[in-house]
Amino acid sequence: MRHVRALGATFLALLLGLAVGCGGNSASTPAPSLTTTSVTRATAGDWTRFGFDAARTNAVSRAGGITPDNVGTMQAQRVELPGTVDSSPIYLRAVEVAGARRDVFVVTTSYGKALAVDAGTGRLLWTYVPPGIEGWEGTSQITQASPVADPDRRFVYSVSPDGRVHKLALADGSEVRSGEWPAVVTKDPQHEKTGTALNLAGDFVLATTGGYIGDAPPYQGHVVAIDRRSGAIVNVFNTLCSDRHELIEPSSCSESGSAIWGRAGAVVEPSTGKVLVATGNGQWDGETYWGDSVLELSPDLGQLLQNWTPENEQELDSGDVDLSSTAPALLTTELAVQGGKEGILVLLDLRRLNGTASAGPRKGGELQRLDAPGGAGVFTAPSVWRTGGETWLFVATSSATGAYVLRTGPRLESVWESDAGGTSPIVAGGLLYVYDPGRGLNVYLPRSGRRVATLPAGDGHWNSPVVADGRIALPEGSANDHGTTGVLVIYRLL
Repeated sequence: MRHVRALGATFLALLLGLAVGCGGNSASTPAPSLTTTSVTRATAGDWTRFGFDAARTNAVSRAGGITPDNVGTMQAQRVELPGTVDSSPIYLRAVEVAGARRDVFVVTTSYGKALAVDAGTGRLLWTYVPPGIEGWEGTSQITQASPVADPDRRFVYSVSPDGRVHKLALADGSEVRSGEWPAVVTKDPQHEKTGTALNLAGDFVLATTGGYIGDAPPYQGHVVAIDRRSGAIVNVFNTLCSDRHELIEPSSCSESGSAIWGRAGAVVEPSTGKVLVATGNGQWDGETYWGDSVLELSPDLGQLLQNWTPENEQELDSGDVDLSSTAPALLTTELAVQGGKEGILVLLDLRRLNGTASAGPRKGGELQRLDAPGGAGVFTAPSVWRTGGETWLFVATSSATGAYVLRTGPRLESVWESDAGGTSPIVAGGLLYVYDPGRGLNVYLPRSGRRVATLPAGDGHWNSPVVADGRIALPEGSANDHGTTGVLVIYRLL
């Protein structure tokens, strides 16, 4: 049953906003630029990546006129696609595509096709088909990565299951093949999966790797920084054999695992440009093996700065209870939350992740531990909503959706919990959207948890919506079904 708890006293005020656009520096500057000016210029009207911004807040103030009173009356259009989109779309307003200025959704299918869809009509504008697709289409070699848009709004970046990141012209879907594009981010794509959403910070496109269902070795979780202009690999951080700073043959490392597979992949701290990832089951020694840990990396990935590793890391590893079923969620410039398969949320101090300000063979150091919604594992990306000096966290699991508020202490306090679960929640225009696969897209008032609408939607897996300009776009279907068709549902105001 859904229950609602009353709110208490004052909330911790947010000292510095975390909204991040996709503006960047010149190619000669190694550290990303994350200024408020670039946010305003690059993201007005757009939803350029999974999570909306580089910090993956999954929250935006605007919704284009969607309100609690009219959201339940929105009309749904089912757009047939030549592939399954087991991720989320991105959205770009008023861009030149197919010879005209249009609003468009761009998606990546499980076999690496990239598609541009007219947001107004649902017409398919172009399709990019990666070379060699016949070698993996219909197999278990898949991706669930969302694309990311370039700051100039002329290009998008998309992943294919052969371990390549492609730079595509938004105007017609043609591939840029100058420099080192497409960028290769794994030497063994049949074992190392490029499954998480791409991110972009300054000059870098960020990609991560993990393993496929069954954890068949050899593979290592690693993070790759790609120069978005040239396609050159700038740095690689390997979470196993971390003393090696390049793409490695997975079989050449003595350990396998430590996958980075949470939906958000690499999360960027906007005040510093530092990168956060969570790793899964794998060897840990606090030196060169970093399984089941939260890792903070320098903006160019050249240095491991801090780690948080739970006290029960060995139990998580032996019990297949990955920490990396989700990625860190940034609450403030100093605080983050980490979930995992264990069904626990952990509050972390970004200044001293393990109780010190450096990485090393030290476990623990968290500020708080509390149950995830329903006590279930977290396989989704949380949403962080800041409003009126308050900071809210929304988390969905397979069995429940919960809201937490950040109080002084600091500590998180549960405010309400619904017995409807879902995929990665988003907040847009003061409404909370949570897709419950096969049961519909639930829309809540975020402060109270009151459900104001359930929009019809079919089966899915990790799909999550975006909301922009009075439209909602939600893909359906599971990549694990290995299908070659799919559906994008576009809801519009009457």
